[in-house]
Amino acid sequence: MLTETPPAVRRRPTWLPGARNEHVPRRELLSRVNAVAVLLLAVDLGALAAGLTIAPTMAATPAVPAVPTAPPVPVAPGAWMEPAAPVQVWAGVPSPVLWAAATAAVFLAVRATSRLYRRRLMLSWLHDLPRSAGATAIAFALLTCAALVSGQDEATTRAVQWTVVLAAAIGEPVRLAVFALGRWCRRRLGRCDRTIVVGAGKVGVDLAGTMARHPEFGLRPVGFVDAEPSLDPADLPMELLTGDLSGAIVRLRVGTVVLAFSHARESPVVDAAIAAHRLGCTVLVVPRMYELYQDGPDIERVCSYPLIRLSTAPTSRPSWWVKRALDVVLAGAALVALAPVIGLCALAVLVESGRPVIFRQVRVGMDDRTFLLYKLRSVRQGAVDDSQSRWSVAGDARVGPVGRFLRRTSLDELPQLWNILRGDMSVVGPRPERPGFVRRFSSIHELYWARHRVPTGLTGLAQVHGLRGDTSIAERARYDNYYIANWSLWLDLKIIVLTVGELLFRRGR
Repeated sequence: MLTETPPAVRRRPTWLPGARNEHVPRRELLSRVNAVAVLLLAVDLGALAAGLTIAPTMAATPAVPAVPTAPPVPVAPGAWMEPAAPVQVWAGVPSPVLWAAATAAVFLAVRATSRLYRRRLMLSWLHDLPRSAGATAIAFALLTCAALVSGQDEATTRAVQWTVVLAAAIGEPVRLAVFALGRWCRRRLGRCDRTIVVGAGKVGVDLAGTMARHPEFGLRPVGFVDAEPSLDPADLPMELLTGDLSGAIVRLRVGTVVLAFSHARESPVVDAAIAAHRLGCTVLVVPRMYELYQDGPDIERVCSYPLIRLSTAPTSRPSWWVKRALDVVLAGAALVALAPVIGLCALAVLVESGRPVIFRQVRVGMDDRTFLLYKLRSVRQGAVDDSQSRWSVAGDARVGPVGRFLRRTSLDELPQLWNILRGDMSVVGPRPERPGFVRRFSSIHELYWARHRVPTGLTGLAQVHGLRGDTSIAERARYDNYYIANWSLWLDLKIIVLTVGELLFRRGR
């Protein structure tokens, strides 16, 4: 409930500079590792082009020649074979062009989905070979099935298959050279990312030494951050940085933060990860029982040390722009479609308690910026406006029948669609709160302040789990931080569907 208090009062971390954190530009390793990914994509594009040129010639001669009943039809090198009875999937598009485009799209999409163009520390062709071979096999199978199902003749099917095989055969040796070039640039040219290690214990010190001895992994440690170092600062191989983490990241132009073990309590380590994320850094974590960790999709390695790569901040991903576009489309369409409903609700409020119909209140949004939130007024006005400091609870005598209906059905929230159009809010996100309560909850509840890493929302993961009104603030914060850590467009869609179900079937809860 609102009155719950943990054993110790915890203040907002001091390493978050100002009300709004400035984004530190992507530096050194981030741009260079992306350059490696671009090179790998260029290799696959070149290999595909070569495969598309050579494959028709090879497809013209079957692996097991049949007894000819007619003279063979000559095929010019580099020309895709036209099927005897082409199946026009798209009207007006020549079948060879369509299949060439489909082959390239499927081949690259499968390899991208298999994360062959990912950002990475270990530039090892042998380590990547099983993943690359698996992606090639999947693309081969998908394209073969598509050709058979669509009724393409044998020559076209063979041309598609040969394109995939040749693209892999031509591309793999070049990928080997790209990885070798990347390692050489890191070792000889110092193309490494400046790195801070959070945790000056045995593991952190050993890991920093390993990074320094093996620059081919692309990390160059520049210092430690630890409130309670287990070793004497004079014995550390690098400087023990003083002050806040954010200041050190900006001052030293750090691009990666590695979270190692520390004697300090766990919450500062979590705070460090969130602060580094908000400043645009890559965050790598040394897991507990790291000696038993197996390699996986999100596991990097620096020699024998496994490092968990945390996902990038949601707002830095390309899919976040899709979210914003969907917000504008959905909010705009909903405002138009629900305008009569909003008008009737406003009339009911006017009849019950007079003006003003629209209630305006200051709320805290992304990066602690405040904005003016709009709602249909559900509470009768008193002589003194205490809405910024008074917590709304069930059974409030100031709420009349119309107000109770609006709250129960959430119709009072509809004017917030305008906030979404303005960019103050999103359709899905943590619910916004008043500044006074934000300060109070941030000093009491663990990681409540971290909810403001993304825009606030009309609905959220906490709300679809029944956390509305006078319910646990700590549990809301946990749901909101889970949402941010696991954000995806699919999770947003899931929350919207659950919200509709909550409104239609669980009004009385």
